[in-house]
Amino acid sequence: MAAITTAIPNHQPDPNSQISRQEEVKKFDESKIGVKGLVDRGVTSIPAFFVHPNPPDRSSHHSNPTPDFADSGPTPKIPLIDFSSPRSTIVDQVREAASKFGFFQIINHSVPPSSIKKILTAIKEFFELPESVKMEYYSREFTKGAVYSTNFDLYQSKAASWRDTLQMGLSPNMADPENVPPPCRETVPEWDKEVVKISEEVLDILFEGLGLEDGLNKLKEMTCLDGRVMAAHYYPYCPQPELTAGLTSHTDPGLLTVLVQNQVPGLQVKVGDKWVDLEPVEGGIIINIGDNLQIMSNDEYISVEHRVLANPLRESRVSAAVFLKPSRRDLLCGPFPELTSAEKPARFRQFTLADYMTRFFSKELDGKTLVNYYRA
Repeated sequence: MAAITTAIPNHQPDPNSQISRQEEVKKFDESKIGVKGLVDRGVTSIPAFFVHPNPPDRSSHHSNPTPDFADSGPTPKIPLIDFSSPRSTIVDQVREAASKFGFFQIINHSVPPSSIKKILTAIKEFFELPESVKMEYYSREFTKGAVYSTNFDLYQSKAASWRDTLQMGLSPNMADPENVPPPCRETVPEWDKEVVKISEEVLDILFEGLGLEDGLNKLKEMTCLDGRVMAAHYYPYCPQPELTAGLTSHTDPGLLTVLVQNQVPGLQVKVGDKWVDLEPVEGGIIINIGDNLQIMSNDEYISVEHRVLANPLRESRVSAAVFLKPSRRDLLCGPFPELTSAEKPARFRQFTLADYMTRFFSKELDGKTLVNYYRA
């Protein structure tokens, strides 16, 4: 395997060498070692295909772990919402967070802290398994329901990002346990149950904030909670974090994303024209609005761009994101009729989930183009 390291170039990308770049990407992908494999081999400069033409400006972000979201001065704040507060307070804070930021972090919720620790530990254990074991799960074919790879858009993107990912189907069909890495076989199904529980709580609050009665049951009838996929990301140390990214700017498809992370920072949310750090909080669960929920709410709630910086620390960053979307690919998506009127007509045209997901996975992650594509 040592030959792989020397075969990967460490120079700046040549814009006239696209064929060479594709060959190097293919060589790296077929090695199945992932980004962690490069780190384990002691690379001191990143391969050229990881170098971004316009990497994130690491000097412009704002640290912001504060527990409120009143805008005090030039630095916006990502909401931190205490779920032990009175129901009316939670509804008001969630509504404001979803409409202004598209992101919020919740604490003192119903999910045991031990469950969060358990899923993050299992993910870390998988990515730190011996290479020969991990390679068995490396693939770009999702037919087995659980695959490990580097960048799902590796061949479509202009530059790769410094992370590895374990992607698993949760619902409507849970991945066959035989195809799931041993550290995750019991832990992931257990975590999925916790995600469903907290998702229902959050969505019920979100729809109460919209003034929609029985909104959660409507979502269930539309199978909006039944299509669940987990993307577990591993961001190892990067020797040149200023040249690349951990995850490029994008919005999430689907309805809602439920995210937990370890204590290594890196996640940023775009608020106005500022990139704001979403600092880890012990026991916190991050919720962000997906494109489909912005469309269903007729722009009452917003999905916002977010990204992850390449990790400059020796301790790896670990996160687990569960994406909730309808399981019916033929489902027609569009604004809820109750949220449209003569004063506020539907701002999006209807489309099928199949069309949306096909467009999402046929391109690289690139900001918020899909929501705008479906505008009326």
